[in-house]
Amino acid sequence: MSVRPGSKISNSTFLLTGFPGLEQHYPWLSIPFSCIYVVVLSGNCLVLHVIRTEPSLHEPMFYFLAMLALTDLCMGLSTAHTVLRILWGLSQEIGLDACIAQTFFVHGLSCMESGVLLAMAFDRFTAICNPLRYISILTNTRIINIGMVILGRSFLFITAPIVRLKFFHYCRPRILSHSFCLHQDLLQLTCSDIRFNSLYALALVICTLLLDSVLIFISYTLILHSVLTIASREERLKSLKTCVSHTCAVLVFYIPIIGLTMVHRFGKHLSPVVHVLMGNIYILFPPLMNPIIYSIKTQQIRNRIQRWFIKQT
Repeated sequence: MSVRPGSKISNSTFLLTGFPGLEQHYPWLSIPFSCIYVVVLSGNCLVLHVIRTEPSLHEPMFYFLAMLALTDLCMGLSTAHTVLRILWGLSQEIGLDACIAQTFFVHGLSCMESGVLLAMAFDRFTAICNPLRYISILTNTRIINIGMVILGRSFLFITAPIVRLKFFHYCRPRILSHSFCLHQDLLQLTCSDIRFNSLYALALVICTLLLDSVLIFISYTLILHSVLTIASREERLKSLKTCVSHTCAVLVFYIPIIGLTMVHRFGKHLSPVVHVLMGNIYILFPPLMNPIIYSIKTQQIRNRIQRWFIKQT
C-alpha cells in the first residue's frame, strides 16, 4: 500500500491510498491530475455558463445537460481535495466523518448521473418519436419535477447504509484502497455485521444503475425503430446526429463502471496500481469528457463558445 513511513493512524482516521510503488513520482503525477481537475471544473462551469446566458439554449435538452454538468462539477469537487492532497504530499489521512461524507457524495452523485442520463434518453426519445408534442410533454414544471425525483432517488435511498457506517467497529488496518472513500472499501475494514449494507447496496445498484442502463437501451431501441421508418436518408441521419452526444456520454459513464467491476471481480492478481487507476478513471473520466463531448458535438454550444472566445480576443 502507498503509505508514507512514520504514518500513524488514530482511532478516528483512515489512510487513503495513492499509487503504490510510485511515491517518488508523485510530484510529476500531480501535474496531469491537477490539469484534469482544472479541465473538469472549468469545462463544466463553461457549459453551465453558456446554457444560462444563451436564450436559444433554454429548452429541455439543454436543461438536462445543465443537470449533467452540475453533477459532474460536484463529482470533481467531492474528490479533488483528497486526490491532490496525496499527490502534493500534504496528507493521506482522512477522518471518519469526512470519509463518510465523501462516500455519501461520491455514490449519490454517481447515482444522480445515471438518472440524468436516463432523463436525457427520455428527452431524445420524445423529440424523435413524438416531435409534435415534445414541448408540451417536457414542460418546465415537468423538467423540475424530474430533476427533483432524480435528486431524491440519488441521495435519500443511500442515506441508510451510509449512516450505518458511522456506528461500525473498524478493527482491521485502516488503509483504504483508493485515493477517496467508497462504501465497499469501508465495509472491508469493519468487524460489524455488514449484511444489511451489502444486500442494500446490491439492491440499490440493481434498481438504479442496472435498471437505468436497461431503460436507456430500450429508449434507443425505440428511437432506432422510429428513425428507420423515416423515408429520407438525410432526415434519418439528422435525427441520429441529435443522439450522438448523449450516446457518447452514456458510454463514457458505463464503460468505466464495467471496467472497475471487472478489475475488482477478476483482477485480484493485478498490481494495486491498476485498481487505483481504474478507480480514478471511474470518478474522473465522465466529468472530464462530458463537457468536451458536448462542446464539440453540439452545434449550438460550440458556436456560442466560439463567439465568446472571439469577443474576448
